[in-house]
Amino acid sequence: MKIDGGIGFDPNGIAAQAVRAEETGYDGVWSAETNHDPFLPIAVGAAATEKLEFGTGIAVAFARNPMTLAVLANDLQLLTKGRFMLGMGSQIKPHITKRFSMPWSHPAPRMRELILAIRAIWKTWETGEPLAFRGEFYTHTLMTPFFNPGPNPHGNPTILLAAVGEYMTEVAGEVGDGFLVHGFSTERYLREVSLPALERGAAKAGKTRADLTVSYPGFVVTGTDEQSMAAAAKGVREQIAFYGSTPAYRPVLELHGWGDLQPELNTLSKRGDWVKMGELIDDDVLNAFAVVAPLDEVAGEVRSRFGEIVDRFSFYAPYKVDPEMWKGVVAGFH
Repeated sequence: MKIDGGIGFDPNGIAAQAVRAEETGYDGVWSAETNHDPFLPIAVGAAATEKLEFGTGIAVAFARNPMTLAVLANDLQLLTKGRFMLGMGSQIKPHITKRFSMPWSHPAPRMRELILAIRAIWKTWETGEPLAFRGEFYTHTLMTPFFNPGPNPHGNPTILLAAVGEYMTEVAGEVGDGFLVHGFSTERYLREVSLPALERGAAKAGKTRADLTVSYPGFVVTGTDEQSMAAAAKGVREQIAFYGSTPAYRPVLELHGWGDLQPELNTLSKRGDWVKMGELIDDDVLNAFAVVAPLDEVAGEVRSRFGEIVDRFSFYAPYKVDPEMWKGVVAGFH
């Protein structure tokens, strides 16, 4: 199991963050698309490091098109010298249509086609054969020498797809190189729903689970004392509640018999009552979604729950953390 960290929430100081992550012992770092671009930090961080792997976790796929994504990923594969992972997600309809002003339709089929189109573009650059991708959502039939960067000496980047629902997870297995587990997942949901769907998708393409990378940003509640543990738990409860308010994520709660919690959280979210939402996440829900353990026991708990099913694990800690504190946690995995 590889252990990953994160960079990119602030464009300033990215090089120092990447160096610190490499020195701490992280195998890779993920750059998220929230209030900053997810690709630029990787370009900066790559120049300051030697072994650290970089991934977008996630880049919003439908805010872009296959050609822009193919170019971005190819360039970052060059800059990182083969250490780049293109992690993508669909986002939800309101963000795509209202925030990005981009089209929304049939997300899983569109995502499947988008990834196939990216691969077709890369193949043209690699082999020189004419670009002739024609699909329902995307068409790419023009690639002149002036715009062709040629084969990438480090090979093509790996593509990992984020998903919660079974259909999108099958797409990850079929046309992707791996699966980015959504943070709003539990060990049970991963074992009983996500991984079987991933394997069904892989089988369509003649692949097996062993051909795919599963990366999981798992909630972790930890600290140096009771006070810091309580603060961490509060932050995680509120983040779980935020995700749980989204109707699309209700199946995760349903699996555990907590489906009625979703509309209650949704109602509170529309009122902006975020504190009350967090209070609805009791200890049973918290422990299902998060690893709750003292600093010196985090590594053992993560291995026990996810060691057989996850290839990469990163710490999802929506609370103030001390980077020095996490060095000991990371060291526990090595």
